[in-house]
Order: sequence, then structure tokens, then C-alpha cells
Amino acid sequence: MDGYLLLEDGSVYKGKIVGAADRTRGEVVFNTGMTGYQEIMTDPSYRGQIVVMTYPLIGNYGINSEDVESYQPHVQGFVAREFCREPQNWRCEQTVDTYLREKGITGLVGVDTRALTRHLRRQGVMKGIITAEEPAATRAAAWQWPPRDLVREVAVPQPQYFTGKGQHVVLVDCGVKENILRSLCKRGCAVTVVPP
Repeated sequence: MDGYLLLEDGSVYKGKIVGAADRTRGEVVFNTGMTGYQEIMTDPSYRGQIVVMTYPLIGNYGINSEDVESYQPHVQGFVAREFCREPQNWRCEQTVDTYLREKGITGLVGVDTRALTRHLRRQGVMKGIITAEEPAATRAAAWQWPPRDLVREVAVPQPQYFTGKGQHVVLVDCGVKENILRSLCKRGCAVTVVPP
């Protein structure tokens, strides 16, 4: 199904809707990494954002249950030039499209992500909407969003404890990545994760 990324400055980028077919909105940002797309989708620092990947082919090695930065994806939307339909990796458990659909995340493929990234770099980060509606059908009210406390959305609600024999580290969770916790525990630290 055809879809559009609408930017608040009036720019429109056409593509094909993938993943969940729901309309979504968020702050549009870009990432220039060639790999790590799964870590990006599950990174709490991307909460509420539509992430544009500049590398032209995303999904070569698929999705697996180990390469995550949190227990759930945090991106609001995901934009790529192209998704790999048949990933080639022994750890692959599913495709990016299947993962997005299962997690309820709307994506858009077929977009010139490098042109979009240049536009964002020149104009700055801005609000965006991924939708299957024709751009003219988007009402001005669609750009009025209530404020969100994104840190509270990603932080632990109660303290969590990880045992270790080394230094005791208190980590204030403002969107901590699992890899930071894994690294501290691997080094023998006792870690207490607390909400902000």
C-alpha cells in the first residue's frame, strides 16, 4: 500500500507502508549506521521518534532475540530505502517487516532516505507523520500533539538490583540501554537501577 512521510514544513516523501499499517507520528531523526538497526529500534533514546536509516538496504541479517537494547522497540516509526526480504544469517529469527508488524510499528520503504537526511540536516529535526492518506487529507489538527514525558515512559518504575562482587554502581534510568547493564555486570559491578 502506498504511504507518505509528511514533515511539518510541508515536505512529502512517498513510499510503501510496511509493518503495522497504522498512521503514526513522531519526531523525525536519522541514523547513518550500516548495521545495528535492531539495536536502534529497541534503544530507549529513540522513544517517540521516527528513525530514518540512511544505509540503502536494511535487514540483511534479520532480527534475533539477542541483539536488543531493551525488552521492546521504542521507535515510533521506521523509514528505509529497502528491506531485505530474505536475510542470510544463522541467528536470524525473522525479517524486519515481520518484526515491525508483530510489534505494531509502522514503517515506510522506497524512500530516498539520503535526500530526506540531507533535508533534515539542513532544516533540523522536525515532526513527521507516516500515513496511507493522501497528503492533502492531513488536517492541521494532526500536527497538534500533547507533550509526553518520554523519560518516564522508558525508565524503570521501581529499583532493580543486579548482584556483583565489585564496585556498587547506582544507575539513574533515563533510558539506559541493556548493553550498558550487561557491560557493568560483566565487569563484576553490583548495579542498582533507579527511576529518575
